[in-house]
Amino acid sequence: MPLTTFSSDLFARAPIVGIIRHLRPDEVAAILPVYVESGLTTLEITMNTPGADELIHDALAEYAGRLNIGAGTVRTLADLDSALTAGAQFIVTPTVDEAVIRQCFDRGVPIFPGAFTPTEIQRAWTLGATMVKVYPAGVLGPTYIRDVKAPLDDVKLLPTGGIGLDNVAAFMQAGADGVGMGSQLFDKTLIRAKDWAGLRMHFSAVCQVVTQRFTE
Repeated sequence: MPLTTFSSDLFARAPIVGIIRHLRPDEVAAILPVYVESGLTTLEITMNTPGADELIHDALAEYAGRLNIGAGTVRTLADLDSALTAGAQFIVTPTVDEAVIRQCFDRGVPIFPGAFTPTEIQRAWTLGATMVKVYPAGVLGPTYIRDVKAPLDDVKLLPTGGIGLDNVAAFMQAGADGVGMGSQLFDKTLIRAKDWAGLRMHFSAVCQVVTQRFTE
């Protein structure tokens, strides 16, 4: 079981799941304080990132109570066991894997399974998803979220993939309950240049756009 639990209040302050994939430990260590200072609250480290278990463990040791730390790209029950042993507070999958979803539900771990079609979204929700990651959302556009929400208005949706500063507002206005952002949030040009002030401005700009939807 995770050492600490997922905080819905933290997520609600900035409903963005930042996705760290294939970044080095020293880069992650430098990014995390900037992430927190920018007002972002929820972070996913994908299990196909080298040293993911240790990254999750170390992030929780330093930022528990200030960040929700979860594991992404969880594709098997073995991945799930590794992620939870490391302390992951929530789980994200790329597909509707029934065994992983049921295990998370039974163990009280928030689970955000990836789905694409309305049938997959409904199936994931019925199995016990906390939110359904609509992926890849960028190819579908904000209109798809609005159209799915019309009949499935009780289902919480987390569009992910292809979302950046230029279109995140449209997804939120379409009814998204949050967004998942990877490479368009963790700007590799800024990271490679160690431009932490620039990265902070970028994080803050995204955070402001997303939280504005809830204050309008």
